[in-house]
Amino acid sequence: MPPAWDRTFVTKKLSPKQPGARKLAQRYGNALVCVRHRQDTEGSIRYTTVELLVEQAPIARRRPDTELLGVRLEKGELELRRRVIAAGGQWDARTCAWWLTRSAARRLRLLKKVVATG
Repeated sequence: MPPAWDRTFVTKKLSPKQPGARKLAQRYGNALVCVRHRQDTEGSIRYTTVELLVEQAPIARRRPDTELLGVRLEKGELELRRRVIAAGGQWDARTCAWWLTRSAARRLRLLKKVVATG
């Protein structure tokens, strides 16, 4: 059976600075994001819930799949070389590396062999 508050609807949403949320703002400080008042479907019980900020971390931006990567293959990896060519890889004699897109390198499981980014 679901908890009682699961059968409720929100009647008010308050920011920490609004009247009705100030006491909770003192209690939870800057971690308080908002206060919600909920009511059960029969209108007989009111629940007060709080939304708290519990963690903050920078977002690691994902590199685009079209980014070019330089991959170095061993001399005996002929089959892998054929697969790199089939995936659109281009040989660069100056860097002694095969250049292909990140998505192709990921698909061929070559990300551990990356020696340069372009």
